[in-house]
Amino acid sequence: MRPEDHEGTGGDGLPVPMAWMYSEYLADRMLASGDLMEPATLEYRAGRDALALTVFLSDGAAADGLPVARVDELRLLTAYGGSWRRWVCARLEAWERPAAPAGLPDPDLALARAAWRWLEETEFLAADLDAITAPWDAPDGRDEEGEVRVWTPAWQLGLPLGHMAVHLC
Repeated sequence: MRPEDHEGTGGDGLPVPMAWMYSEYLADRMLASGDLMEPATLEYRAGRDALALTVFLSDGAAADGLPVARVDELRLLTAYGGSWRRWVCARLEAWERPAAPAGLPDPDLALARAAWRWLEETEFLAADLDAITAPWDAPDGRDEEGEVRVWTPAWQLGLPLGHMAVHLC
């Protein structure tokens, strides 16, 4: 294995995606410490990717090692009813990094975009959270034990999981 230099590239000049890898590591540690989901599940991956994207795209959160102010920022960004999806799309669109050597793509941004693509394109058959009502609010004739299920993009399941993990930090 060749030693890495201080420019963020391996010995053969290939860029190393350290910022993304660190964001993913932080997201993984937050989810694992919350013990909210089995790490081998797709739901866990959705939560990790949503949280890693949030850490990566928020200004320098990964580099700061998540101080308390950053945890508060992550709570706000991942809150229910927020505009997280629009925020991610806008940040990915406007992301500016130092020019990569010899026209190579930014490896951090490439991994972040791949994670976003997976979160957008992957769907889970899950409970329709908008259709859930309290048993006393259920319309007549509706089975109180019945569950309405809909196809939901992975980010819509991963984001609340990431939000809960941030709250448990």
